[in-house]
Amino acid sequence: MTFRAGSAARDGDGPGAVAARFTGRAVTGERALSGSLTEVALDDGRVVIVKRADGADAARAEAAGLRWLAGTGTVRVPAVHGHDAHRLVVDRVVQGRPEPQAAVRFGRALARMHAAGAPAFGAPPPGGPVEAFIGLAPMRNVTGDDWPRWYAEHRVLPYLRTAVDRGVVRPGEAGVVERACARLPELAGPAEPPARLHGDLWNGNVLWGADGHVRLIDPAAHGGHRETDLAMLRLFGCPHLDAVLAGYRETAPLADGWETRVGVHQLFPLLVHAVLFGRGYAEQALTAARSALAG
Repeated sequence: MTFRAGSAARDGDGPGAVAARFTGRAVTGERALSGSLTEVALDDGRVVIVKRADGADAARAEAAGLRWLAGTGTVRVPAVHGHDAHRLVVDRVVQGRPEPQAAVRFGRALARMHAAGAPAFGAPPPGGPVEAFIGLAPMRNVTGDDWPRWYAEHRVLPYLRTAVDRGVVRPGEAGVVERACARLPELAGPAEPPARLHGDLWNGNVLWGADGHVRLIDPAAHGGHRETDLAMLRLFGCPHLDAVLAGYRETAPLADGWETRVGVHQLFPLLVHAVLFGRGYAEQALTAARSALAG
């Protein structure tokens, strides 16, 4: 790994300076990973990640989410060193290969994390904003006590309306998603208490550590239905997903019929992706809604 040395001294508000401020350590070098991520080496040999968050309160929301998940003592997340209005400093995860045993351990830990619960559906983490984010999309953490109604009103329909406004979903197509939302009380399965969700649990936010343990990053944490996290893991693929689910189910069995409800829980992330990335995801959302109605 090659770091560029001395940058913190030249830029009092750059990634190196931010890392030094929140870790209390001198910086020996830094390396840009992308437009928003920088690795910063510290004088004690550690490496941290400085992430730039463009949205107002995005860094606060992410930091609060990571701490809320870490507070369960279940899943592993990178330690949070601090944040300001637009930057977040966390430990770097040294990555390894996905392994079946790590997947089983992850599934067990994920089940225990969900069981830690939340005060309500839509509840933000302590210290987290109501106006939060899922990826680059805004996400409002408005609370409710009835999951089907809350999920329709505060997760699915807001993104459907935005997708229609942007021309990604045609007005004549929106009705199929609206009908699926109207039928959620019968499609949702048995009532469950609010779970503590990661909220954006696609494969890119699951890091397989070199030490054999999974770390979760970039949460959109809130109180929700635990099957939503599992549906998102399936949506974009996850190594050894069968092993993850086996570990999960031996720790916290899922309600009968959970596999038939995967499409219902994928409506939310698919419509978020339709808003961010276009028509292909809109077509997947429409297919998921039609399948839910047909089932």
